[in-house]
Amino acid sequence: MATLQNKKEKLKSIRPSGKTDKNFFELVFEVARQIPKGRVTSYGAIAACLGAKSSSRMVGWAMSGSHSVRPKVPAHRVVNRLGILSGKHHFTPNGEMERLLRKEGIKIKNDQVVDFEKHFWDPSKELIL
Repeated sequence: MATLQNKKEKLKSIRPSGKTDKNFFELVFEVARQIPKGRVTSYGAIAACLGAKSSSRMVGWAMSGSHSVRPKVPAHRVVNRLGILSGKHHFTPNGEMERLLRKEGIKIKNDQVVDFEKHFWDPSKELIL
């Protein structure tokens, strides 16, 4: 009976298309794609939104590997809890993260978002998951 129960649980994670349920990185990408232009969020805010409050580093890892993901992920809109461009070294050429944010009207000073609170977008309040 236990074996049958395990099989049922595994079947629940397979969608009709044959794909399995989304992994954590895919969920992170999905949330990041919702960040409006001209706004930023933090690694921790995305983690909290996904019910994994202590997984902000995992969100950072997802963002660092997101450059080849399609549809595109606006990883430049994800910063640390203080508004610092802590992931800037994952962008090429040098300064690309800052350039993209400035292009969206966000001011940066010393690698930090100016008026961070004003530009902060909280996915837990903005999205219905």
